[in-house]
Amino acid sequence: MIEPKKNLRDFLFRGLMFESEAKNFQSAGIQIGADPAISEEQLLQESLSPFNIGLRSNALEMSRLYAVLFCFENEIRDLIRETLQEKVGPNWWDEISPKIQKHAQGRQETALKDSWLEGEKQDILGFVDFGMLAAIIIDKWQHFENIIPSQQWLKQRMDELEKSRNFIAHNRMLLPSEFQRIYMYIADWNRVIGL
Repeated sequence: MIEPKKNLRDFLFRGLMFESEAKNFQSAGIQIGADPAISEEQLLQESLSPFNIGLRSNALEMSRLYAVLFCFENEIRDLIRETLQEKVGPNWWDEISPKIQKHAQGRQETALKDSWLEGEKQDILGFVDFGMLAAIIIDKWQHFENIIPSQQWLKQRMDELEKSRNFIAHNRMLLPSEFQRIYMYIADWNRVIGL
């Protein structure tokens, strides 16, 4: 009779060997296992299946826009954080307008009190409203003037994108012309910033 420990050891060893070999096959372009893209697509379809087709279509259209805005907004936060850390130093947050600090700290405190709500709660810049991001850049313009064409350029785009962002955040459908405006402004920003 084969002892159970040996069976378990052999099983684990074979699993590790397969995993190692699978990586070699995958790096050679050979698909091993389930395709993650197909699995994600199936999960999404299952999640949306209870809803009517019109809502599902709108949701899928808006999800692309949400993803682009999510990346854009967080890219701006990263730009602010990295630029001010480099130019001002590790205590850059102390140099931000007291009004913005108070607002962000209040929202962060509320999030920390909501202990049941999981998610990022430590990044104070994540609690700054979208519209306030432009105010930070303008207030610290001397650190951003070599990156961004002008304060007017920044303000115009951020004001218009904030309106669209808030529309999306409150689950309202935009028209295709608004999609194009958002994509154009973000592409313009990415070109200027060098993304």
